[in-house]
This record gives sequence, structure tokens and C-alpha cells, in this order.
Amino acid sequence: MEKRVLIIDDEPAIRRNLTFGLTQEGYACTACPDGISAIHELNAALDKGETYDYLITDIFMPDIDGMKILTVIKSQFPDLPVLVITGFGDDSLKAMALAETNTGYLDKPFEISQLVEALEALSPGKAVRGAAEAEPEKEHGGGRESISAYLTIHITDPDRSMEIFNELYNLDGVASCDAVRGDMDIIVLAQASSEEKIKALLDRVKAIKGVQVASLSPVERPKLDRDIKEFIEIYKKSVKSARDNRKKGTTSYIIVDIDKNALQQIFTTMFFVDELIFLDVIDNGTKLVGMVTGGQPTGQAPKVIEKLSQIDGVLRVREAKIIKMLDV
Repeated sequence: MEKRVLIIDDEPAIRRNLTFGLTQEGYACTACPDGISAIHELNAALDKGETYDYLITDIFMPDIDGMKILTVIKSQFPDLPVLVITGFGDDSLKAMALAETNTGYLDKPFEISQLVEALEALSPGKAVRGAAEAEPEKEHGGGRESISAYLTIHITDPDRSMEIFNELYNLDGVASCDAVRGDMDIIVLAQASSEEKIKALLDRVKAIKGVQVASLSPVERPKLDRDIKEFIEIYKKSVKSARDNRKKGTTSYIIVDIDKNALQQIFTTMFFVDELIFLDVIDNGTKLVGMVTGGQPTGQAPKVIEKLSQIDGVLRVREAKIIKMLDV
């Protein structure tokens, strides 16, 4: 019986060559250009009662890099043998890959005979689900769920800027309050148990002298396919920093205008950008809000803006640089 191989590589020529070469060696191959399509393929195969015997993945791809794919797939499918291939590897990357169980590593370029040898050196296994599963989402009505919204604020009385900031910062229901440079002066994240309480907070903000509320944007649940949603939830639990765990060097909010028809692809691609510590959907799926963090004082915002601007479906990327007001 043919052994089934799933190949992930963003270069069409490499996908063709690997598929042709492995088919000649008696393998049945499916090739995917990115991580998202590979996730769908793995789960579609399971839904049909089929499994893959091997996964071959490149490291550097346009949406989700191979190491992140490796981390989550090993959580979902611990018995699946994985071969990491790359033309830009180093000893550190190789060590990270080989730290995962039943994982091999092969530098490009290589011959098909070397590829087959590397595959056969792995222990036999299947893409069968392990114990790590994403928790099902709570249905509305099944438990009280926090509602969040972003308020962008202009200060119309600059002489009261610090007083206004302190008053906003200490309001009940304000989860975070940041002074910024950009199209607005302050960004507030409000959290409450109901829309009515969010509206009540908005009224309290409007009542502050010297404050003009530019916008109120409720945070929306991103509309993602089941497979992608599960993949993201597993990654968040194992790797991604939580919103409350802001790293030193936090520098900017990023506001991204997008084509809402491409929301899933854009959201997923942005979510796996290392410098973004959280990502929210607002304005009926037409905007994403995130926060850029970096270890250096100058931050990572310019690099991230350039990276995000190149994603298909991204229309505009704006930065709101955070001004440190309090030592907290």
C-alpha cells in the first residue's frame, strides 16, 4: 500500500519536483502552498477516514512558518512523522526541529534518494489525533462572556492631558488605557459583562471635560473555519503570549484596514507574526487591531508595518505609537 505524504512548500517548482520524485518512488503525495491549506487538508483527510504517513514542511512560508506548524501539528498529531526542509537553516533551527519527537531535518538542495532516506529513518506513524484538542467555544447563553470595545479619544483641552489620562485610566471597566501618537490621543480598551455596561462607560467617558470620543468599536469574534480556529487555540495555549502579558519594549498599536472577504487569511497570517502580542477584529470585519512589542527600545513597528502591508487583502496599515505616561 502506498504511503501518503503531505508536502508544504510555497515554491511551485519545489512542490512539483518533490511530488514527481516521491511518486516515482512509490509514495502518494499531496502538495500545499501554505500552512492554512495544509491544515485544511490534514483535517479533511481525517473527516474522510484517511490519514497521512508523513509530513514534509518548509520553514519559511508566506503565512505560517514551518516551526509554528510543527509545534501545533505535533500537539494535534503526535504520532505523525515530520521532515523539516529548508534552504536557510542553521544549527539553532536544526536543534529546534529535532527537539520535537519523531522529526527529521534536511537542508536544501537534496536528491530524492536523500529525501526518501530521511523519511524512512523516521519511526512509522499516522496523522491520528492525540490528546491535545482545543476546548470548544462557549455557546452564547451558556455562561457570561466578557464584552470588549475600543474607544479612540481626542483631547480637546491639552492643558488637562495628564488629568484626563488619569481619570480614564482609573474608570471601572477600563481594561487598558494608552496615550498614543497618531490619528488619536488615547486608546481605551473597555470590558464589561453587557453592552449596556459598555454604553454606560462610554457615557462616563463623554462626560469628562476635554474629551471627544472619536469612535467606539466593539471587539468581534473572528469568523474562522473550524480547523483554523482549533489550530490557533492550540497555538495560543502552547506558545502565544496572552494580552495581559505585555513584554518589555511594547511600542505601538497597529490598526489594519482590510478586505473583509479575506479576513480569515489575513487574520491567521497576522496572528502568527511574532511581534504581535494580540490581535482583535473590529468594525464588521474591516479592521484589525494589534499591539507590536519588541526587545529593543526602538521597537519593531516599522518592520511589522512593512510585513503586514505585503499581505494580500491588506489595504492600509497605521501605527499609533504608545507614549509612556505611568510607571506601572
